[in-house]
Amino acid sequence: MKDRNDSFLKKICYNKQEEQWKGSSAMKEMDEIQKVSQLYKVLSDPTRLRILLLLKKGELNVTAIGEKLTMEQSAVSHQLKLLRDSHVVRSRREGKTIYYTLDDHHVIDILNQTFEHIKHQ
Repeated sequence: MKDRNDSFLKKICYNKQEEQWKGSSAMKEMDEIQKVSQLYKVLSDPTRLRILLLLKKGELNVTAIGEKLTMEQSAVSHQLKLLRDSHVVRSRREGKTIYYTLDDHHVIDILNQTFEHIKHQ
């Protein structure tokens, strides 16, 4: 009888662990989907895309971006904050000036693939 109970308990524990694993996997997938969705939301704005295309060429500060896009510094700063919060751009301070650049090569890859896709249509 003890062997039967042990076997039964092992099956219950195994099934419980499998359910937790599946639940954890599904939660992780949902979290990733949410992050991808947020990234595309950030990239969907034409102003932010214009900023990213400028930064693709190299590091710039808010003043330079504003001049090139004929935008107010406050508007540029707002867009850069959204991009920074989404880990699309990063910043570094040099004295009083903050310089912005693309966060990593993946951002360039995403932009290049997207524009290539549009040209291909």
